[in-house]
Amino acid sequence: MSLVEKLDKIRSPKLQNQRETAVVLSAVEDTLQDQSYGSSPIAYLVALLALLSQSISPSNGLVNKELATSVVYLLDLVTPYVPVPLLRSKFTQILTNLAPALSHHDAEAPLLRSAIGCLESLLVAQDSAAWALPQTQIGPRKAIAGVLMLASDHRPKVRKRVQEAITHILKNPPPSPSLDHPVADMCAETALRNLSEIGRTSIKNKKNKLHGHEIQHQPVLMHALQLVKTIASASRGWPSKKIEPLCEVLMSISKSNNEYLAMATFEVFEIIFAGMADEVSSSKLPRLMEVISELRPSQNDSQLLPPWIAIISRGYDVSAQIDPDGTFQKLPELFVMISGYLASSSHNIRVSASECLISFTVNCIPDNVILEPSVFDEKVLEKLGNLATDLLSVKYQAAWMEVFSVLSALFESLRWRAVSLLEDVVKTVGELRGNDSFNGKKEADAVLSRAIAVMGPGAVLEVLPLNLAKPRAGEPGRAWILPVLRDNVKNTNLAHFRSEFVPLSEAMFQKVIDNGSPEKTMEIKIFETLVQQIWAVFPGYCNLPIDLVPAFDQSFAELIANLLYRQTQLRADLCKALQKLVESNKEVLAAETTENVLALERVTKADAQRNLDHLSSFAGNLLAVLFNVYSQTLPQHRGYILQCINAYLSITPEKEVLETFARVTTLLEAALTETTSQTQVDKQKQTSTEKMPPTSHTLMDLIITLSIHLPRPTFPTLFSLAALILPQTADSQLQKKAYKLLPRLATSEIGVLALQERNTELQALLLNSASTASAPSRRDRLAAIAVVIEHLPTDSLHFIPSILSEVVISAKEPNEKARTAAFDLLVLMGRKMRLGGTIIQSKIPHMPADAPLAVASLEEFFTMISAGLAGSTPHMISASITALTRILYEFHSQLSETVIEDLVSTMDLFLTSNNREIVGSVLGFVKVTIISLPEVVVKPRLETLVPGLMGWSGEHKAHFRSKVKHIFERMIRRFGFDITDKYCPEQDKKLIQNIHKTRERRKRKKNAGGDEEDDDRGATVQKRKGRFESEYDEAIYGSNEDDGSDAAGASDESDADVPRRKTGGGKTFIVEDEDEPLDLLDRRALGNISSTKPVKMKSRVGNGRMKSRTDLDGRLVFGGDDDDDDDTMMMDFGAEGREPGDRTLEGGVGAYVDAIRGRDAVQRGRGGRLKFGNQRGREEMEVDDEDEGEKKVERKMEKRWRGGSGNGSGGARGGRDRGRGEKSRRRGLGVGKTRGGRVGKSVGRGRGDRR
Repeated sequence: MSLVEKLDKIRSPKLQNQRETAVVLSAVEDTLQDQSYGSSPIAYLVALLALLSQSISPSNGLVNKELATSVVYLLDLVTPYVPVPLLRSKFTQILTNLAPALSHHDAEAPLLRSAIGCLESLLVAQDSAAWALPQTQIGPRKAIAGVLMLASDHRPKVRKRVQEAITHILKNPPPSPSLDHPVADMCAETALRNLSEIGRTSIKNKKNKLHGHEIQHQPVLMHALQLVKTIASASRGWPSKKIEPLCEVLMSISKSNNEYLAMATFEVFEIIFAGMADEVSSSKLPRLMEVISELRPSQNDSQLLPPWIAIISRGYDVSAQIDPDGTFQKLPELFVMISGYLASSSHNIRVSASECLISFTVNCIPDNVILEPSVFDEKVLEKLGNLATDLLSVKYQAAWMEVFSVLSALFESLRWRAVSLLEDVVKTVGELRGNDSFNGKKEADAVLSRAIAVMGPGAVLEVLPLNLAKPRAGEPGRAWILPVLRDNVKNTNLAHFRSEFVPLSEAMFQKVIDNGSPEKTMEIKIFETLVQQIWAVFPGYCNLPIDLVPAFDQSFAELIANLLYRQTQLRADLCKALQKLVESNKEVLAAETTENVLALERVTKADAQRNLDHLSSFAGNLLAVLFNVYSQTLPQHRGYILQCINAYLSITPEKEVLETFARVTTLLEAALTETTSQTQVDKQKQTSTEKMPPTSHTLMDLIITLSIHLPRPTFPTLFSLAALILPQTADSQLQKKAYKLLPRLATSEIGVLALQERNTELQALLLNSASTASAPSRRDRLAAIAVVIEHLPTDSLHFIPSILSEVVISAKEPNEKARTAAFDLLVLMGRKMRLGGTIIQSKIPHMPADAPLAVASLEEFFTMISAGLAGSTPHMISASITALTRILYEFHSQLSETVIEDLVSTMDLFLTSNNREIVGSVLGFVKVTIISLPEVVVKPRLETLVPGLMGWSGEHKAHFRSKVKHIFERMIRRFGFDITDKYCPEQDKKLIQNIHKTRERRKRKKNAGGDEEDDDRGATVQKRKGRFESEYDEAIYGSNEDDGSDAAGASDESDADVPRRKTGGGKTFIVEDEDEPLDLLDRRALGNISSTKPVKMKSRVGNGRMKSRTDLDGRLVFGGDDDDDDDTMMMDFGAEGREPGDRTLEGGVGAYVDAIRGRDAVQRGRGGRLKFGNQRGREEMEVDDEDEGEKKVERKMEKRWRGGSGNGSGGARGGRDRGRGEKSRRRGLGVGKTRGGRVGKSVGRGRGDRR
């Protein structure tokens, strides 16, 4: 931004505090204009310096604070544009006038920030001679000292401005042979002295247990660390002479319990290391690493060792970038130094040491050492192998889990060089893994996985043989290695699988055959599982093998073909392996850069091409086998076979592809003839007795797979097949597969050319087959239409209006995928029309031959769809409105206001319709209008829109009430409550006011809730955004939860959801028996977790009497209210809980637990008969009118006594407690008589007292 632009902003101030500055600037410009000095930066500087001397005096300090603030602010703007020689000549004058402002105790932050900015411009302009002046004289060093004093100011903006100024000054040193700025040493010394003093004070207070003083010094300590970071980042590291004292101070501070201080300390080291990563500053690194190594803490200092180890790790990471070979030569020494800490008793130290060793392994072993090691490199690698083996000794047993992580990283870095270096490690880890009492099997498997991946399975199995077919004496079987091999074998020798695993598979399978019994024993099942695990390893061997040409010969191909035919359970692994052979080599050929040099070194691009040529010689026979196997496999298991066929078709010679296509086409035509001649009864009989699909379906799948590999001369035959199948209505699945042909062709370059050449034929085919399209094929038909439109030439735009009605109707399809395809197709059509062109309307079906030409545009496209609004059925009208809604959301920013206004006014009319289907679509249109259209278009329509919406606010069907409420929520959010309320009818204003009050209430709760609620609300918004597939779906079906609105706004009780959302859900209770605690690992434990407070069942003693109560002395207590029992009988349905029946998981579980354990739960009496409780609470039995209540009770009891119902004395067996009449319910001592208003619980059982 230029000076003129900055001054223009001041001339028209928007803030109150800038008006004083605008007045001063106006006065300065008037003075310059009167004296004809012009408006150059020099003229501004001279005028402002004159004003500066009037507002700030070296002797009197701040004379006029307001004027000084404005003048210094303008100086800060002007000085960067003043010539450097003038700034150097005026340095003493400016510094003398600014010094009182910097040191004044009443100086405010705006004045200080502007003064610092002025000094920044002055100091950047100084030369080496000026910087050589001592600090005692008025010069740059004295000025920088004043700036550094403000680095610990309590005001954040002042500190930030100081840091910015120091960074700018240090990054722009004057021309000199030194790497550092002349004042870098002084800045570093000042910052270090300040940091040391504050650090010593903080440590002293900590030792004296003065926690208040310690906490008081922590912010100041953070400010000092921030200054150190600023100087370190600005001067590309730290001055070499000051590195040692800085490291001492930082290491002492890192011992603090305050994690922020420790993090700030590490950031300082990180900045220092990052500044030394370039060649200019790399000379400082050796000295820094030497100093850090000398500051090694005590062996068992769990507080200081982890940060020290982390700093060492980062330092040698930078060293490896600068000097990779030199750092690699130091690696054994570093391993010895750090590995000693793995024997520590502190877990934190062991973890830090292991992470440091992993960092050394990953960063300090260069690629050239693996590819072409020298003699010295091999010696270093040998030392590393010995050190790695020593890590598995008993000395480090406590750290074996951490050691396993280090070994995994070492295998990953050494790659195939680990074959001769880490064999002892593999053997030791394998023996540990085979021990049943060893607890680290998962970690050991991770180490062996890395070993198998880099060393190859042959080297690992040489050390750890399987011992399955011919077990060695004294060695256990290691079948557990097979799953590890399955997941990690790659880039190895395929011949090893043939020599090791194929004979093993034959031996295991022979044992299965030798069994002969029809029933499978456990041993036979084990052998079958071993066979499957062996062949599950095969895909890994086929992932970029290094000996594919000699290993994959005719005999091996025949073996695989036989297994594909005979062993159905192995087909998935075999097809995956064959597919891997092709795809892994094609990936090498497709790699543009050699990023993974280590992998490409073993299989080069030339090797990959040779492998593919070799596989292509087997492709024809393999495809024949795969075709046959595909036809014999059930549809749900065909996917992997089709993928394998596609892979081999890509490398098959063109001649063989043509022959294959000719055979499949002939068979398909014959199958179609047979299918046509079959009766419907035969088809049903075939479907009911055979699970295999018709042959035509299988052949059509193969045709679709073949299509992208066919040459162009075969496309007429291909399209004729599609034309033959599409008009048939007898088989919807076959029709569906035929539509898939066009999207499949669009994935290849040759297919795209064919689609462009034969676009006219495809248009006619799709139009003619519209009447015969079945419902299941709708989505695939829309995808085929989208392919044709995507490659539609500009002279064939008449196809869009020809097919448009079908696409519009599809927007109301029940199938969601079909609707989504229709919406995407509408957008694609709109984009095609937007490109322009001419529409020949005479070619549109049912249009006259003399129809005029039309110009393609978005407005024309909207007009075409709007024609559906005059449809004869509500379904067509609703679909047209839905289509208009979708494209309006997509293209509203590219339409003219006239078109939009016409659309909105038309929808106002439909909003008054009596058809719910039409109105439902209009509500979606209105919501998009409120959300996306400009305010100038929507506001004038609110006068008619609001009353129209209110007419449907009382309709509960089809969720109209909730939809209308959502629309008003968005309307109030965007246009405000006053405008919405203004146009709302008087009788409907309650809804608007309710929404407004709810919003205001939520805002207040959000402000009162603080950050905790913000976090919860942020999580809710994040969850909401993931519910919709597109922005359009979110606009139509989503709600404004991010603004506090409830998605379930159909209910007026939406406020009740706020406290639940705020607290993160209701409370849960565990219901457990008195005899044993609840087992949370039991699958049935969910039934014992309730969202409501559990109810204690009142235990009965004797003949239905309540258990007696006793006091502390054991005496019986009679009468009185049992508050505890009352409390236990109450359900806790507070705001934080979940009630049964509220359709939440907690409420459902609570209802279930209440049903089986509550007071109304079903119980079994004598003889196993079920008893249903009907105990109602006292509040439910309250009767306001005493006389009327007494009469009701008497009539009810008379009816029960006369009717018997099994509850009287002559009741059924098992009703002993119920059949005793009133004598069994004697009134307790101290209990008053019951009259009218309060009725005992026994009334509900038909045995009330009529006293």
